[in-house]
Amino acid sequence: MNVQTLIKTSEYHDSVKLMLVARELSRLAGVRDAAVVMGTEANKSLLEQSGLLSAQAQAATPNDLVLVVSAQDQEVAQAALKTAEALLARRAEPASGGLDFRPRTLRSAVKAQPEANVAVISVTGRFAADEARHALSEGLHVLLFSDNVSLEDEISLKRMAHEKGLLLMGPGAGTAILNGVALGFANRLPRGPVGVVSAAGTGLQEVTTLLARQGVGLSQGIGTGGRDLREDVGGIMMLDGLKALQEDPETRVILLVSKPPAASVTTRILEQASTSKKPTVVCFLGGKVPTAPGILPARTLQEAALLAATALTGETGKVQEILDRQMQDLQARSQPLAEAMRGGRTRLRGLFSGGTLAYEAQVIWRDLLAEPVFSNAPLDAVHQMSDSTRSQGHTIVDLGEEEFTVGRPHPMIDQDLRTRRILQEAQDSEVAVLVLDLVLGHGAHPDPAGELSEAIRKAREAGIAVVASVTGTEQDPQALARQTRILRDAGVEVCESNAAAAQLAGLVVARLEQVVVAKGR
Repeated sequence: MNVQTLIKTSEYHDSVKLMLVARELSRLAGVRDAAVVMGTEANKSLLEQSGLLSAQAQAATPNDLVLVVSAQDQEVAQAALKTAEALLARRAEPASGGLDFRPRTLRSAVKAQPEANVAVISVTGRFAADEARHALSEGLHVLLFSDNVSLEDEISLKRMAHEKGLLLMGPGAGTAILNGVALGFANRLPRGPVGVVSAAGTGLQEVTTLLARQGVGLSQGIGTGGRDLREDVGGIMMLDGLKALQEDPETRVILLVSKPPAASVTTRILEQASTSKKPTVVCFLGGKVPTAPGILPARTLQEAALLAATALTGETGKVQEILDRQMQDLQARSQPLAEAMRGGRTRLRGLFSGGTLAYEAQVIWRDLLAEPVFSNAPLDAVHQMSDSTRSQGHTIVDLGEEEFTVGRPHPMIDQDLRTRRILQEAQDSEVAVLVLDLVLGHGAHPDPAGELSEAIRKAREAGIAVVASVTGTEQDPQALARQTRILRDAGVEVCESNAAAAQLAGLVVARLEQVVVAKGR
C-alpha cells in the first residue's frame, strides 16, 4: 500500500465536513484507508496506529489540516487527495424548504422572529461569549453549546442571566429539552410531570430515557454546563433552574444530576430543594447527599430515574427491591462470562461517547474492582492515563473529551474513532471485557450499532466479552429496539442502563481478579 499526505497550513473546516470527506475518500476504488483531521498530537497518535502517519503528518501543527490516503498505488492515492481538495472547496448547498431570509447576525434574527425566546449558540469559543452576551441583552434564554469559553466569561454571563431572569445553559451544554423542543443532543420523549436540571448532558439523556421506558414523561430538561457547580461559579444556573421547576405547575417531581459539586454549592442546592413541597431526587454521582426534608438521594442515574418515577405514586420504597433483583440477575449473568474467559485475560476496557456515563462507570468500578481504573477523565488525578490513545491496566476512555474532538466530530456523531479503538483493543491479549455506551436521539449517528457491529464481531472473535447499554427511546430516529437487536446479533451483552452495564462488566472482571489472586497463593 502507498501512503500519501497533504498538509493544508492553517486551514479550518467544520469537523462534520472533515468526517464526510474522509468517508468519501474511503469509498474510492483502490483506497484502503483515509483520514482528514487537524494535526493535534492525539490525531497523530491515531494516524500512527492506523499506519497513516508520515513524516509530513508528524511535522504538522494543531492548526494544520492533515489529509492522508493509503491506497493500492501512488497514482490512486494522489487522485484521492485531489478529490479531497475538491470536496473541501465545495460550498454547502442551502437547505431546501428553509427560510427565504437568512439573518447574518443575532440582532437581525431577533427582528425577523420577534416571538423567539431562546438562542442556541455554537461558534468558536473565542466568539461564543460575546454572542451569548448579545442574546441575553435581547432578552433571550441561551443554550451555549460552544466550549472553550473562559471561566471568567461563564461567571459573568450567568450573573447577567440571573439578574435578567434568564437561563444561560452552558458553556458546553450539549442537551436541553424546553417545552418539548429538543436542543442539541436530545431524545424524543413524552411530555410529563418530571423536571430535570442537569450539569451533565448524557446524564440528562440517560435519566429521561429511563423515565420514558417506565411511561413517565418530561416537563422540562435544563442543562447547566459541567462547571456550573464549581465553587467559583456557585451553581447559579442549577439554582435558577431548580427554582423555575419549583414554580412550574406542570412539574410534580424534580430531578437534579451532576458530578459531585463543591461542598458550599451542595449546601445551597439542598437548602433550596428543601423549601419545596415537590419531591426532589438528587444524583451527585460519586458524591454524598446529606439527608434533608424532601430529598431523595440516588447513587446512579438508573436509581435516580426509578426514584423519580415512584415518587409520583409514593412507592419509592420499591426501588431498592428492584435494584436488588437486578444485581442478583447480573451476578448470575457474570458467572458464565467469567468462566468462558481464556488465556489469562483480566483487563477491563471502556470506550465511551458520553462523559457522564464514563464517570458513572468509574464510580461503580471503584467499589467493585481490586485494581484502579485509569482514564483520560479520571475520578482522581492519580489515575490519569499517561497516553489517552493507549490503554493501561483497567482503562476507560471518554472519546468525547476535547483532545479527541479537535478537528473531529463528537463520537456520538462519528463512530470511526471508536471503531478503530475497538480493533486496537481486540489485539491486546490481556483484555477480558469491553464496555460501550450507545447514545441515540437527535444529532446522533443514524445507526451507531450497525456502524460498530463489524468491529465488535472481531473483538468477540478475539475472545473478548462485550457489554453495552443503549441510551434512547423507541421513538428516536435510530429506534431503541433495532439498535439493541443489532448489538445482540453481534454477540453483545446488552443491559437496560449504563449503571447495569458497568456493574455486569465489573462483576465479570472482579471474578477474574479473584481467580488470579487464588492462583497466586
